[in-house]
Amino acid sequence: MRRFLFLILVAAAGVVPARAQQADTSPATTLQVTLDEAIRRALGVQPAMVQATGNTRNADAARLATWGTFLPVVTAGGSASLNSQGRFDANSQRIIPPVWNYGTNLSISVDLFTGLRRMWNLRSASANVDAAEAGGVTQRFQTTLLTKQTFYNAIATEELVHVAEAQVRRAQSEFEVAVQKLRAGSATRSDSLRAAVDFGNARIALLQAQANLATAQANLGRQIGVDQQVRAVPDSSLASFPDTAALRDALMESAPQVVQADAQARAARAGVLSSRSQYVPTLNLSYGANRQDTIFSNAFTANATHTWRFGLTWTLFNGFAREQAQVTANVQRDIAESQAADARRSVVAQFTQQAAALATAREQVDIAGVNVDAATEDLRVQQERYRVGASTILDLLTSEANLTQAQTNLVQARFNYNISRAQLEALVGRTL
Repeated sequence: MRRFLFLILVAAAGVVPARAQQADTSPATTLQVTLDEAIRRALGVQPAMVQATGNTRNADAARLATWGTFLPVVTAGGSASLNSQGRFDANSQRIIPPVWNYGTNLSISVDLFTGLRRMWNLRSASANVDAAEAGGVTQRFQTTLLTKQTFYNAIATEELVHVAEAQVRRAQSEFEVAVQKLRAGSATRSDSLRAAVDFGNARIALLQAQANLATAQANLGRQIGVDQQVRAVPDSSLASFPDTAALRDALMESAPQVVQADAQARAARAGVLSSRSQYVPTLNLSYGANRQDTIFSNAFTANATHTWRFGLTWTLFNGFAREQAQVTANVQRDIAESQAADARRSVVAQFTQQAAALATAREQVDIAGVNVDAATEDLRVQQERYRVGASTILDLLTSEANLTQAQTNLVQARFNYNISRAQLEALVGRTL
């Protein structure tokens, strides 16, 4: 019996290394960030956000270039040359030494009429800018959603570490009670062994929770552009439940997916009209000026010319290339309009699903909180009953397991609620 008790006490001493390891996994130098700071950092470093911003800049540049097609094209040039040999002048019957020749030219051309092609191209470019901006809004909320998921996951894993720590303390306390009762002869060896197994399992669960916390904090650091583990600073209260009825009414106006799809459809419709302008003649006006200067024997001679030109270009047949371009533009328009209509239906379906998930998650938080209170009281009762010998160790271990599960469910319910709320914000394109 003494040897058995000695082994049991040695097993109990193993909690010291576990606590030491726990302290090592939570260094005081860990960077701490709030949710707002994490989102701000992530929006500045995530490649997807950088790409979305670049797409908007490219669309703005394309629209500016389209505006430029309404303006004249101006080019200027100049040249200077010196002959290596003289030339024979037949009039004066003598050799003229090498002379410098200078030339300048200026040309201006502008399209007067292109069958409204430039107008439709401008509408298409403007619609592409709207689509790019809506895509940027979509990506911003997607990045925010991913950041919130990573942030809330770090909070949840830290809370699970606290749950595991409490489980270890309860298991250790129950183990000590079982050992004391075994010494007093009021419990069996089976009680102490079961308590020892439960205590060891609790320590293993704590080690796994600590490893999960380190992973979650490292992922949060990567998300916000930091090369170290980052601790998420939890909010003291749970976010309020939003008014889903008002969000549904404004869904089609604010949902970034719908705005982007509608803009792409407008661009495709303008592309159809632009392709039709190939059947219309193009009227062009150009102006050119050339000047040639020569310096000879300190004498200066100049020769200048000016040219105005009106041009009319009308493609009568080009091997059905215009017809192919027209069919391609019509197909792209039909696809874009179909995608815009489907985006509306998809947003409505997703909103219904996520609103229901959010309401369910909120109810789960309330139910899980009640379960934790009930499990805590049940464990207290079972502990007292076991001390006086009115219940078995199995009843006590079952109550402890129920409390641990209830606390875990509460952490998971809060995580699900926060994530459901963030998903709804990403869908409607608004901060709730």
